[in-house]
Amino acid sequence: MELNTLDIMKMLPHRYPFLLVDKIAEFETGKRIVGIKNVTINEPFFQGHFPDHPIMPGVLLLEAMAQVGGIYAILAKEVGADQVPYFVGIDKAKFRKPVHPGDVVQLDLELLKVRRGIYSFKGKAIVAGKLVAEAELKATFVKK
Repeated sequence: MELNTLDIMKMLPHRYPFLLVDKIAEFETGKRIVGIKNVTINEPFFQGHFPDHPIMPGVLLLEAMAQVGGIYAILAKEVGADQVPYFVGIDKAKFRKPVHPGDVVQLDLELLKVRRGIYSFKGKAIVAGKLVAEAELKATFVKK
């Protein structure tokens, strides 16, 4: 399964400058989802992070992972269009390498469990085959 940005915008409430997923490349119910973020110099956060040494903020890598997790729950038909994702936890976050303009970030999330409406994922951000960030993420969904 592959979804483009327009498909993603039908699912997530996020919009520019906070929509951080460009494509869904893979989806497997009960197992995993893979999203893609194309990082360009036109990202608004590069104006201040850092003007002479642009690096994508690590917290935005985590947010991109969370958005992919939200898409997972929607594709698995476990949440509806009248709900929005809320972060409820981040554990074991590690940032291993910086992400620069021109990088293509693969956001690979493995579903760990769903309990009482809380989704737990193990997320990895990968650039050119190298791990750049990882974390365990938890999210729930609430009515708009």
